[in-house]
Amino acid sequence: MISPTRTASVSRGSRGGAAIAATALLALATGCGSGTGEPAGGSTSAANHPVRDTSISARPGERFAITVHQNASTREYWYLVGPRPDSSVLAGRGRDYASDSGDKPVDGAGGRLTFTFEAKGKGTTRFTLLHCTFTTCQGNTADRPPATTGPSATPSAATAGPSPAPEHITYTVTVD
Repeated sequence: MISPTRTASVSRGSRGGAAIAATALLALATGCGSGTGEPAGGSTSAANHPVRDTSISARPGERFAITVHQNASTREYWYLVGPRPDSSVLAGRGRDYASDSGDKPVDGAGGRLTFTFEAKGKGTTRFTLLHCTFTTCQGNTADRPPATTGPSATPSAATAGPSPAPEHITYTVTVD
């Protein structure tokens, strides 16, 4: 049997500093396991979970996903950083990127990065997603977060002082 999966989304406008907005919630299709420990077969059900509601309740075996917009062409990336979840309470089940342009590459096109988790055992744990843009992080790549997550010490051309700190969103997950 496939455990229920729920998805939350973070959407960014095309300009920096846009507010995070909750978008439509989707059920992830898990019928053909991805090789990340996902079960195959059966059906899924979805539960609504607003993105800005950073308190998540789950039952053992339940899966949920958080989907964010990411655009590598503008050096916009998301990372799972410390605190990482307690593995006896919550397990990461990987991340998956889907381009907004589908299978045909389009210069400048962004996409959706989905972090999937599975509730393992009773307890409470926390994890943090870090959002980097070209103005908030230095020395990062798509797979490597910056060495420091504070404001950049190098002033940007648009400001007289250091660049702003990257955004951190910390989620608290309680498994009952």
